[in-house]
Parts: sequence; structure tokens; C-alpha cells
Amino acid sequence: MLQFAKEDIIGEVVAMAPQVTPLFESIGMHCFMCSLASGETIEEACMVHNVDPDDFLAYLNETVQKLEQEEA
Repeated sequence: MLQFAKEDIIGEVVAMAPQVTPLFESIGMHCFMCSLASGETIEEACMVHNVDPDDFLAYLNETVQKLEQEEA
């Protein structure tokens, strides 16, 4: 089961779970399409976009868990 942390790089998250790109887009994070995604963490992107990193991370992990359960 995938579990992400604030320190994870956005580009790596999207590479492992491309189905989560709409989550990033929904809060204005289009970073996964730019060069910053290769070095920017989830926490850094949240700070730039005025999003609470703990709330977003909980939402991200909950969504990934639901998607994995649906695929099983």
C-alpha cells in the first residue's frame, strides 16, 4: 500500500500514483508538470499554494488507499 509523506517529491508521487494528479490540480498545484516537480516536496508545494500540508497529505493518502481498495 502506498503511503506518502510531506518530504516526498511531487514528481515521484505522481510517477508512483498518476491517478492523484487531479488532487494536486484541485488545489492549484500544477507543479507536477513543471521542472519544480522534480525537486519540490509536497510540503513545499503546499506552503506555496497556501494549503495546510497535513490536511492535504491526509486527503492524498486517504484517496490513494480508496483507489487501491477499488483496484483490488
